Amino acid sequence: MSRHLSELGDRIRAVLALDPTAEAVEYQGAWTDWKTIADIASAVESRLTAAGLGPGSPVGLILRNHPAMVAALLGVLLVNGCVVTINASSGDARLAADLEDLRLPAVIGLGTDWRRPSVADAAKGALGLEVATNPASVQPVAGLEDPGPGPFRSGQPGVAVEMLTSGTTGTPKRVPLSYKAFQHTVAAAGAHYGTHDGGHVRLRSGVAIISSPLVHMSGLFRTLLNICEGRRIALLERFRVDDFVDLVVRHRPKAVSLVPSALAMVLDGAVPPEVFSSVQVVTSGTAPLPVDLQEAFEDRYDVAVLPSYGATEFAGGVAGWNLALYRGWAKTKRGSVGRPQRGREVRIVSPDDGRELPPGAQGQIEVRTRGGDWVRTTDLGRLDEDGFLFVDGRTDDAIIRGGFKISPADIVNALRSHPAVRDAGVTGLPDARLGAVPVAAVELADGAHAEPDELLEFLRQRLTRYQVPARLLVVDELPRTPSLKVSQPALRELFEQEPT
Repeated sequence: MSRHLSELGDRIRAVLALDPTAEAVEYQGAWTDWKTIADIASAVESRLTAAGLGPGSPVGLILRNHPAMVAALLGVLLVNGCVVTINASSGDARLAADLEDLRLPAVIGLGTDWRRPSVADAAKGALGLEVATNPASVQPVAGLEDPGPGPFRSGQPGVAVEMLTSGTTGTPKRVPLSYKAFQHTVAAAGAHYGTHDGGHVRLRSGVAIISSPLVHMSGLFRTLLNICEGRRIALLERFRVDDFVDLVVRHRPKAVSLVPSALAMVLDGAVPPEVFSSVQVVTSGTAPLPVDLQEAFEDRYDVAVLPSYGATEFAGGVAGWNLALYRGWAKTKRGSVGRPQRGREVRIVSPDDGRELPPGAQGQIEVRTRGGDWVRTTDLGRLDEDGFLFVDGRTDDAIIRGGFKISPADIVNALRSHPAVRDAGVTGLPDARLGAVPVAAVELADGAHAEPDELLEFLRQRLTRYQVPARLLVVDELPRTPSLKVSQPALRELFEQEPT
């Protein structure tokens, strides 16, 4: 079967129909075939349609790395709905609060999440669907058989995904990503990395290992990209060195993707070089890749490590290396995240007046897709005379922990909701494995008492796992600036002086 397709939904439908008996997604050592994925996706599409939830309708997905949730994602896209990403790794109280705040007409999840405390109650009024793969099924949740009268918020026409960028104690922050943006990004990535097939649909022999969570842009985009390319997926619940090594040894991929923290974990785990004997390239994104880590990995495993740069706002990659660029420029452009992908334009502008800066000058990175408007990022960088992009840092106070963006304000707000806490400060500290980790200091209310472990457990119920501080101190007074704001430099000094 060979068809030329451009629309995302048409592409997904065609891939699902190619060979229903072929392997599609491996999870925990077992394969789910394309028929099972297609059956779940089709059932989700049918139930949403029957409930009057057509194009543009927002549908919440409590996302875990599981074949049934991959199929549910496809089902929402087939109906041209809007996937609203919900993080299954949130604490029970946080997940329930998120569902209450979102006021969605439909929510889809695994049975394990629907059975968590208060989750079904928090979704009252929504159509609740429980998905499973063994056997393939899409069933309404008891008490959530039909969407109620609302009030529900309406969707945005043309939006494919409302992508979670960082959690909050109230309404999560989500970026709307259009179907058009995903189609452009899939095409740009295929052209950049040499997997573009001109739109022709076929199943491929290789296996892509997905270790990033589906709720993260990297995991969702790579999953969607590989499905659109007809490639089998080996899905990890989360990245663990031993599980990853097992998949590499069994599937012998030519290319794998590892965030910088995972690269460091593989090195620290003394994984034998022969494990990577089939691997030619390792792509790495979501966080800055230190040059010394890149070189150490290349030296040990004799592979090309290809850094990349992307942002949720652009539905995936913006710039990156490929093997051709690596062979020509690797030694002279160390530290660069590569060149812009096809259909992406990048420029550097002055943070003060927005004027475009010449090659080599540092400023804020702006990105334009296929002649659209320029979008300013919060990243600082440079473009050299050969068009290679270097990313030098950020203009905001975000902490990037293993590729996950964390807003200190989210943690501060959660701590302030504890009855014993008067105020809190959060900052990031460098971490050799994860890039940076959040740490928190707390000032207690008069007469109040709380231990650090008690406060950390409080946060685990209200934040996602990666947001929980690596360390927490209870102090008499928080360090402050003359304007009485918590001083970030002084806060970092506090932790540097405190023994771990």
